[in-house]
Amino acid sequence: MPSLRIYFDKILEGASPKVERQELTHVERLAIVRRHGDFSLAYSTAVQAKLSYFGDADGYIAFGTKMKHHFALGDPVAAPARRPDYIRRFVETAGDPWFVQIGEETARVLAGLGYKVNRLGIDTRLVLPEHDFSGKRNETVRYSERWLLKKGFSFDEDKRTIHLDEIQRLSDNWRGDRIVKRWEMGFLNRPFYDQLGTDMRRFVLHGPDGDLIALLDFDPICRDGKVIGYTTAFKRKHIDASPHAEIGLTKFAVDRFREEGISVVTLGLSPLVDVIPSGFAESDFWRNTFQRAYSSPWVNRRRFNLQGQAAFKRRFHGVEEPVYVAFRKGTYIEMLGLLRLVKAI
Repeated sequence: MPSLRIYFDKILEGASPKVERQELTHVERLAIVRRHGDFSLAYSTAVQAKLSYFGDADGYIAFGTKMKHHFALGDPVAAPARRPDYIRRFVETAGDPWFVQIGEETARVLAGLGYKVNRLGIDTRLVLPEHDFSGKRNETVRYSERWLLKKGFSFDEDKRTIHLDEIQRLSDNWRGDRIVKRWEMGFLNRPFYDQLGTDMRRFVLHGPDGDLIALLDFDPICRDGKVIGYTTAFKRKHIDASPHAEIGLTKFAVDRFREEGISVVTLGLSPLVDVIPSGFAESDFWRNTFQRAYSSPWVNRRRFNLQGQAAFKRRFHGVEEPVYVAFRKGTYIEMLGLLRLVKAI
């Protein structure tokens, strides 16, 4: 059956609107991210496998194709003043593509092109150094760190000294406790890799006996050739780890970034959270569907723990910035293509 599905996917993708793909090398994409990758997904668009690129040597839109439709991932990785031009040109050539997990500026450009724009969820932004973990509202975060230290746990940044097989064992253990164990989601996330990419950072938690208990990987956020921030890319923890492990490790990493003068840390997408009217022309049907999915016990138990992920990120009391999905038609078939692209079904 999988081979039959792949066969039909190739037929459908061959019938999709023809887009001239820019053959950017890995190094060239990372160079563009270094100049213009100032949003959470920018780095992932450059390093994720199986993406295509529309643009030129100065910038690009990353996109995937499924079931005859193109889906742009995130905002254009280009100079902000030139992003509207990349969007308009991609829309003209790609046959009403969707735009997924975009920011407000991209949403506004697309609304001006006749697109419907719905809220997809929120990204949590910790603005440094103003954001810290003082005060009553962050008491539980501080307690997690104190509890771990009192019990003999230790925090550190991994400078590529931990054996890769130890990291792989932790990842395999973590996968064994997931709702969906057979595969990892794609497109909005990329598969975990035990080795770090260029400019990525990894923080680790060891138990009292020295065993690796949890890790937290960050992608860089860049502007004008400099790393200005980081965004959570991957987290892994032992299935028997204390709930304090992930909270305490996140606090440790953010504190280190603050000490280094980093200006922002983002915690990534919380899907389908606060899907209220977007302020743009939108689809009432998909807004209501997203709201029902977020509230659904079946979705949260059997597909993806949307509520649990949102609750975790809200512990850190960051600025919650809406992210959007935009489309012209928003048909069932197009949504099915997106769900298959992100491997939600």
